[in-house]
Amino acid sequence: MGTVIEVESLRKAYGRTVAVDGVSFEVRRGEVFGMVGPNGAGKTTTIECVEGLRRPDGGYIRVLGLDPQRDRIQLLQRIGVQLQESNLAPRLKVGEAMRLFASFYPRSVDGEILLERLGLAEKRDTYYDKLSGGQKQRLFIALALINDPEIVFLDELTTGLDPHARRDMWDLVREVRDQGKTVFLTTHYMEEAEELCDRVAIIDRGRVIALDTPEALIASLDSESRVAFTYEGPLDVEALRRLPEVSRLEAENGTVTVYGRGESLLPAVVNAVAAGGAVIRTLQNRRASLEDVFLALTGRPVEEAEDA
Repeated sequence: MGTVIEVESLRKAYGRTVAVDGVSFEVRRGEVFGMVGPNGAGKTTTIECVEGLRRPDGGYIRVLGLDPQRDRIQLLQRIGVQLQESNLAPRLKVGEAMRLFASFYPRSVDGEILLERLGLAEKRDTYYDKLSGGQKQRLFIALALINDPEIVFLDELTTGLDPHARRDMWDLVREVRDQGKTVFLTTHYMEEAEELCDRVAIIDRGRVIALDTPEALIASLDSESRVAFTYEGPLDVEALRRLPEVSRLEAENGTVTVYGRGESLLPAVVNAVAAGGAVIRTLQNRRASLEDVFLALTGRPVEEAEDA
């Protein structure tokens, strides 16, 4: 697969505040690599150092074999960047923005095709300040792709978007990855990282505290899953208790909560309930997540870490 980004012992401070403290990781060609953590953890500083937009105080960075500081102009021809906070002139039209950004590069792709792919073709003559939040994010992705980059950097792509727009952005990230490009994204939404990323670096207080696939990080907890349901009809509670996937069971006020481990817990419970003649009316399946991983590693939930 090959390595396209190498970072070793990266450090960046602002006065007495250390934003990035010895961060190391690598990104492989063709993967979606996520850096996830609470606001203020050091994600944006890290990605901006990798992009060459910010000068680190120490450490080693190579992107496509290039030094982001020494080879910045050469590197910018080969990467696409969507910044956490971006803006354009209010009266700049979508089509004009595409042509302007294309003029920055010796080689660019067809902007009209990009707008069509990103659902912005009908907005080509619309002023920037008339776009919705989701449309603006789509435009910034289009601008990041105009030079047909090998690596696309997406910093807090879905912050401030409604759930529907956020899901649309997820589909766009997958589409970019499916084109063979490498995606490096940062997010403070654990669900987003779990949904999109092939590998995840969890960062907190300027340090990487875990790095692996979301599945491996979650499996490392060895925590119980929980299936809670209400039902009608005859229920064989003891048959549920005897299931090899079940570690314990609670029944109270018409709700049964089953705890256990393994991917087969949910289907085993559903099949056992049906075999006994009962019908499930409501069902909740709670599995461990990256939020649980962060809690286990830091002793505090992500929300509290953001407020700290």
